[in-house]
Amino acid sequence: MSRSAARTPLLILLAAFGVVALLISFQQTPEDRPQQSAAPLVRTVTAAPTEVRFTVRANGSVTPRTESALIPQVSGEVIEMSDQLVAGGFFDEGELLARIDDADYRVDREAARAQVARAQSEFGRADKELARQRRLADRSVASEARIDDAENAHRIAEASLREAQARLERAERDLSRTEIRAPYRGRVRNEQVDLGQFVNRGTAIATLYAIDYAEVRLPVPDRELAYLDLDQMRAAIAGEADSIGARVVLSARFAGSEHQWEGVLDRTEAELDPKSRMIPLVVRVPEPYRLEPPRSAPLAIGLFVDAEIEGRIVEEAYVVPRDALRADRRVYVIDEGDRIEFRNVQVLRTERDRVVIGAGLAPGERVCTSPLDAAIDGMLVRVSAAPEAAVAETLEAGEPSDLAGRNAGEAGVIP
Repeated sequence: MSRSAARTPLLILLAAFGVVALLISFQQTPEDRPQQSAAPLVRTVTAAPTEVRFTVRANGSVTPRTESALIPQVSGEVIEMSDQLVAGGFFDEGELLARIDDADYRVDREAARAQVARAQSEFGRADKELARQRRLADRSVASEARIDDAENAHRIAEASLREAQARLERAERDLSRTEIRAPYRGRVRNEQVDLGQFVNRGTAIATLYAIDYAEVRLPVPDRELAYLDLDQMRAAIAGEADSIGARVVLSARFAGSEHQWEGVLDRTEAELDPKSRMIPLVVRVPEPYRLEPPRSAPLAIGLFVDAEIEGRIVEEAYVVPRDALRADRRVYVIDEGDRIEFRNVQVLRTERDRVVIGAGLAPGERVCTSPLDAAIDGMLVRVSAAPEAAVAETLEAGEPSDLAGRNAGEAGVIP
């Protein structure tokens, strides 16, 4: 073997050692980084007791409190009509709406007066004859048969007089009924009569409704009654002093603008709808056609409106975001050591964006609002430093109640 071939392995070994030394000289020392916690980061809201007034939302149509057909009680030709006896016309109580030709009824009244005069004369004659026969009987001159005839004639004359007086009263009443007057202050829905038309007794000539106040029928689920002050409503229905129904704010879009009207909760109807399980609440709105602040439009009959009914007040309750409520009516309370504590609470109401809690929390406790899929009691968490005021402002700016949202979510229960 030649000398150059023997040196080749040695040179390769020396080159390898050189490469290793070069790599070691360029090696970088790893940085020391603090160990990060595996605890999940959560957001919280601080529990603070506050006064809460429940609100029940519903919607319905405006209806008149009284609607009736205008029906003449006598027959005849219409010889006079009020300018207000047209669809949409307004009228006052007792106002003359139409007049029927009364010539025949005046004749009937005069005939009845003559009959009364004749009956009065006959009655006077029979009364005198009865008195004369009784005087003769006292002197034992008149027979019993004459006295019986006189008494019978007296009774017949008396009955004839009463009959004649009744006929006169009916004739006068029929004559007065030729003037068709408004039974109350109201408005004409429609009319089916014209000047010169012959109308029959008992046939409707118009449809009227009262405008002293309107009613709105609001179907609500029976569970919503738990949020209303039923004692206040009973006192108002019973007419107790200083008692009125709950305040109701009605709103609708009318003539291209949003309008509001105020009313009071008057009563509930007698029974629930067996199919929908809804119970109708009746709201009364006084003077629906009167324009006065804050009204900017009349509350027209037939208008579809949204309603907010003021419910009962809970003096001390906790309002937290909807996300804070977990299954089985439980919330996650974060203790001072940043550990989760499972807490069962009394849920007064569950709404779309918030939950009203009656008991189970203490002032100042932190309630977790972040979703945690695998939370366990006592688990360590990290609390976000985000300001909690943003959560409170969101709750205050949110709607106090939303019927559609409540129907989609869990229904709250008041024990």
